[in-house]
Amino acid sequence: MASVHDCQILEFPRIQDPRGTLTPIENNRQIPFEIRRVYYLYDVPGGASRAGHSHKELRQVLIAVSGSFDVHLDDGHERRVIHLNRPHQGLLIPRMVWREIDNFSSNAVCIALASLPYDELDYYRHYDEFIRAVKGEL
Repeated sequence: MASVHDCQILEFPRIQDPRGTLTPIENNRQIPFEIRRVYYLYDVPGGASRAGHSHKELRQVLIAVSGSFDVHLDDGHERRVIHLNRPHQGLLIPRMVWREIDNFSSNAVCIALASLPYDELDYYRHYDEFIRAVKGEL
């Protein structure tokens, strides 16, 4: 099983010049998997929490391309909170780690790069079911 310590910050390249900064992200280079889906969260109301779930197989990288937010990670044994606020860093989240995202700053944008297309069967949406899976009871 994955641990919250398997979640890691990835540093992306920054190409800077007088016109601004560019950060390239490529499959199997800066991201340790093939990107099969991209989605983003924005206009999140103050005080709202997002993404209370875990994935059976999907891995993903979350990036604060604008603003900031907190990612709460839980492997069923330990918990950890990571604050994201730099567009040249991403948080790699392996399979079987419960995550919730909150504390969005105004105008925050979270981009998620996922290893698989959307599949509802890949989700644990109820924490107690996730915990039973971690314990090998499912």
